[in-house]
Amino acid sequence: MDYEYRLQKYAGTASRHTCPNCGGKRCFTLYVDANNEPLNDAVGRCDHESGCGYHYTPSQYFKDHPDAKPNAEDWRKAPDWLDKSVHRCPPCPPVHPVDKVDTLPEDIVAKTLRPDRPSDFTQFLATIFDPIILEGLIDEYRIGVTRDRAVIFYQIDIQGRVRTGKVMKYDPETGHRIKDENTKGRITWVHSLMKYSGQLPQEWQLSQCLFGEHLLPLFPEKPVALVESEKTAVICAGLIPKFLWLATGGKSQLNARLNVLKGRSITAFPDIDGYETWCQKAAEFPELGIKVADLLQKHGTEQDRIDHIDIADWLIRWHRTPNPRADATFAAVAQYFSPEVHEEIRALIHDLDLEFVGVDKIEEGPEEKTP
Repeated sequence: MDYEYRLQKYAGTASRHTCPNCGGKRCFTLYVDANNEPLNDAVGRCDHESGCGYHYTPSQYFKDHPDAKPNAEDWRKAPDWLDKSVHRCPPCPPVHPVDKVDTLPEDIVAKTLRPDRPSDFTQFLATIFDPIILEGLIDEYRIGVTRDRAVIFYQIDIQGRVRTGKVMKYDPETGHRIKDENTKGRITWVHSLMKYSGQLPQEWQLSQCLFGEHLLPLFPEKPVALVESEKTAVICAGLIPKFLWLATGGKSQLNARLNVLKGRSITAFPDIDGYETWCQKAAEFPELGIKVADLLQKHGTEQDRIDHIDIADWLIRWHRTPNPRADATFAAVAQYFSPEVHEEIRALIHDLDLEFVGVDKIEEGPEEKTP
């Protein structure tokens, strides 16, 4: 239901209010409807993400005040046929304070969130998603933009602290990352730029977290889906919003930062060439019970392997293909989270007269395979 409300656009100091949590002046942005009317004086987000971190969404408000709930659907709600496919996870354990880490200034994210200036990456996303969904993705994942239209993927931890931001250039037509070494600023880091310009001390130390980690407290019952790249997490979140998509930042980054996921249902979707590596890495964290999906291993073509595709590439291809198999393809992803989805797939095929493609149960891990 959040899609009926969006954070109020900046229109001078009158559009910024006093935070009900920290009491800061002109730092609180309200959620408003299409007529610019606020839902409630307490429903909004504080700009001081590190110092305060207050963010009370319309979804949370309606959950706390069901009588105020309008007759509307949340844009993040999955199709009805997926509703029963997700096992309910117990609430996450309390988040304990962690050691002090160096962070970026609390207003850095707000300065680069520019809905009036799309990055080349979000311009590509506009070819996939409706404007409302795209706006929701940008807001939830806190996607920034630079003056030269590069995208900024901020790493914001579970306590709302901004660890850093990865600055990357994408082709706005293909959505592929620009890897040409002759392209200036094709990939860099916000903290590096700030240290170079003297805005951060030289002794400032980077401590990374998962991309999208700040969403964990907002969706405590959602199963977690791990992918390698930030781009993949954002695209999959828009296409299959029933799950909480987080990114490690690379194939080799399945490490101690995963401990923040303890108590969650976790399924990892490695790139097509990363399956064996992630199986080995996941086995190093037995207490997390990470399942590694072999979806691309089973369904990827030889050309897919040459192109080094990830799950977002695979889903986009089906999303853009006017083929009734597409819905069953999306269901093939969902079956990695819960076996109950098989019944839903059968109902979907029957109701929409689809052609059966087939689903396979996930292997628990390479160590359990018999020779």
